[in-house]
Amino acid sequence: MKLRVLHHDHCFDGFASAAVFSSFFAEKIEPDAEIAYRGLSHKPNQKFIEEELLDGDRNAIVDFKFSPSPRLTWWFDHHQSAFLSPEDEEHFLAEKSPTKYYDPNYKSCTKFIADTAAREYEFDAGPLKDLIHWADVIDGAQYEDAKTAVELEAPALKLMLVIEASSDALMMDKIIRGMRTDSLAEIMAYPEVDREFGPLFERHLKTIDLIREASLFEDRVVYFDLSGQDAAGYSKFIPYYLYPDCIYSVGVSLSPDRAKVSVGFNPWSRYARRHNLASICERYDGGGHAVVGAISYRPDQIEIARETAKAIAAELRS
Repeated sequence: MKLRVLHHDHCFDGFASAAVFSSFFAEKIEPDAEIAYRGLSHKPNQKFIEEELLDGDRNAIVDFKFSPSPRLTWWFDHHQSAFLSPEDEEHFLAEKSPTKYYDPNYKSCTKFIADTAAREYEFDAGPLKDLIHWADVIDGAQYEDAKTAVELEAPALKLMLVIEASSDALMMDKIIRGMRTDSLAEIMAYPEVDREFGPLFERHLKTIDLIREASLFEDRVVYFDLSGQDAAGYSKFIPYYLYPDCIYSVGVSLSPDRAKVSVGFNPWSRYARRHNLASICERYDGGGHAVVGAISYRPDQIEIARETAKAIAAELRS
């Protein structure tokens, strides 16, 4: 029997969610399942998840939006913007499926899966506790300070950089499988992961300088446009590292797949958050969490992305 696990791509929580769900499924549901993974990314004007991606005998989506497809067997998500349409949300609520779970109060989908599997199926996630801990820290931005988040000294944070920035699909698959059995330090010691980290870390350090040079800091909001730079997948904590007194950041980036607007709240701000960033992004067909959100456009819509980012920055300054 083949289990297809679709997960949020280039995201530590997405990878960890896939690993924890797979361990639970193999232990409690089907020990002999052949498990295959595929990452999902948010697309401009996305209205549905393609049916052909749900190609297993059983299909799961973790840390990503809901699909009403009858092929979907399992679903876990924790984003405020978990549904692509009101109809999808109505379908989920009406179905009352015992294998589809949603709770936007969780900091990470990984911990949501672990807690739910423990409660409903008596799954023991103890051997994965370090992975679950770091997924919750990373996705919930629960770092001690911006220095910890940006200087990347812990193995989990080094691995986060590789996951977010690498384009090596085979290595990504190996990392998810390794998360089920190996420590994060052991995964970082994989030769291919170690080789990938060095250049990515150098690029990360250069991106800090690029954001410093491109930033406009005004009324506690940092705005920057990196669309002319090779900076897709930059760390969202760099603005708070450079500008500790900021409340929000709004950034524009460009990759071959999309023009992206990223919006975030400084988790170390001494000022209260007065905006729900997911709700703001939803007005532009984006989404996320109350404290972090994003909007995707086609690459040729970079000017629209810039206009959107400037409008959001102005709203946050007001």
